[in-house]
This record gives sequence, C-alpha cells and structure tokens, in this order.
Amino acid sequence: MQNVDHIAAAGIAAIESSSDFNTLELVKAQYMGKTGELNALLKQLGQMPPEERKTVGAHINECKNRFQTAYNAKHEALSEAKLQAQLAAEALDVTLPGRGQNSGGLHPVTLTLQRVVELFHSIGFEVAAGPEIEDDFHNFQALNIPQNHPARAMQDTFYVENGDVLRTHTSPIQIRYMLDKKNPPIRIIAPGRVYRVDSDATHSPMFHQAEGLWVEEGVTFADLKAVFTDFIRRFFERDDLQVRFRPSFFPFTEPSAEIDIMGDNGKWLEVGGCGMVHPNVLQNVNIDPEQYTGFAFGIGLDRFAMLRYGVNDLRLFFDNDLNFLKQFK
Repeated sequence: MQNVDHIAAAGIAAIESSSDFNTLELVKAQYMGKTGELNALLKQLGQMPPEERKTVGAHINECKNRFQTAYNAKHEALSEAKLQAQLAAEALDVTLPGRGQNSGGLHPVTLTLQRVVELFHSIGFEVAAGPEIEDDFHNFQALNIPQNHPARAMQDTFYVENGDVLRTHTSPIQIRYMLDKKNPPIRIIAPGRVYRVDSDATHSPMFHQAEGLWVEEGVTFADLKAVFTDFIRRFFERDDLQVRFRPSFFPFTEPSAEIDIMGDNGKWLEVGGCGMVHPNVLQNVNIDPEQYTGFAFGIGLDRFAMLRYGVNDLRLFFDNDLNFLKQFK
C-alpha cells in the first residue's frame, strides 16, 4: 500500500512540474500507459490473497483517479496559458486610426432609370413591371407581330423552353397591364432589362429599356410630341434642345416615328422610337380602338446614360471597373 501511495505521489509531482504538453503526455504514459507504473500494480493483484485483493485494488484505482484529476487540471492550465499567450501575441492596438470603409454608390444606368421614372411620375405616369421570360403571345403576337413577320428577324433573341423567350423589349409589360387594367385611362412607364443577340461598343446582349404608354379618349400624336419633348428637355436640362420626329415603321404603332435630338456637333442623333398604338394591339387587349386611342414610346436607358455622362463605350457599364464606377457616386 505504501508503494502505491509513493508511486501516485511521484506521478502527481511530475504532472505539476510539467511545463508543456509534450512533457505532460510523457508523464501520463509513464504512469497510466499500458506498461505504466500504476497499471503495473494492478497486474500484481492476482498474486494476492482474495481478502487483500479487493482492498488493494480499490486503493490503486483511487490513486489512478487522483492522478487523472491532477492530469486534467494541468492540461487545462497549459491550454489556458497557451490561449493567453496567443491573445497577447495577436492583440490589436485599438488606438491606431481605422482603415475606414468606402461607401457604395448607384450604378449610372440605375441613376438614369431613376431619373426617367421620376420625370414621368411627376406628370402622372405610374411604374409597371413584368417577367423577363415571356411567352410568344405577350412578346410578339399581341403586339401585332404574328409568326413569320419580318420584325421578328430584327429582334433575334434568346429562346428558352416551350417557345418562351427572354423578352426583347418591355412592350409585353404594356400588354399585361392593359389586360389587367381592363379600361382606360392608362398612363404607365415600363422600365426593365431586355435581351437581343447583339454586342459591340454601342450594343449589348442585355440592355435596359423604358417604354411609356398613354391610352385614353382623344389622345393624339400631338400629345405624344408634347409629352416626349418636355421629358427629354427636362432630362438633359436644356430648354433649347431640338427634337424631331422622323417617320418610321413599327408593327405595334401606326403612324410611327423615330425620335432624334440635335447633338452639340450639329448632327441629329436617334434616341428612341414612338407612335400611336396600333388598333390591332388595342383589340388584342380588349380595348375598343373606335373609342380609345393611345401613344407609346421606347428609349434605351443605357444610351441615355451614355449621353448624360459622356460615356463613349457601352461595355464600360458592365466591366465592373471600380475606377470607372466610383465617378458616379
């Protein structure tokens, strides 16, 4: 029994004097390993009389428990010391000035979209939205573009399942709105992303449009000219801006026109298309063309952003170059 107490005391003393994890584990192996000194005592129990075996065995286990308790306490103490040393080594000097945090800003196309919406909202137009994946009816047929119509070739686009397409213009928003609204007056601006197979310095496979629609009794082409001329002069903040409406063709308007403005170089620049809503389109959305008339127009928000901010390459808007984008913050 005295031998057991002596071995246990020596083991606990060795634990308490351990200064690192490696030394601690070596001490544990010396006393508690398979061939350790405390475990070796258990093997001697078989040589003892039965009446002593139980008492000695219990005492050996008690010594092992005291050894394990001392080991756990030392291991926890070493772990805490290691953590404190690590915290001290990695401490931050909070008295140093902070690095700061750059504030973000809106994309120039988003800024342009907001400006267009605000200007039309100020004269009574509300914003309408619709899905970017459209069916053939809303994207083409309801807009007086039947199957095999040449206008479809001009809008060669991205087809998905079941004959649906990534919308080629925001005109389907107008169709959905008129079908839901049922009865005029209707006065909306419909901005959003559209998709066509085109890519160069002034075109992108994905770009942004804003289309306007006004349907009511007595609406004329003169109203279209007045509304759009007022809008574009307010957008560019130039009361002397010259605007012209050049005859053109669109399947969904009749008569139709391209809209040009006079640039600083004295040359005309096309900025949009417009026209009176075709009677077939009104019939397709269950509006009586004998009672109601309307006008529609469409502009490219990316083009307007280029003109407003003096950007000469559309692709800059999509390169995600922070040196370029931070100019618009």
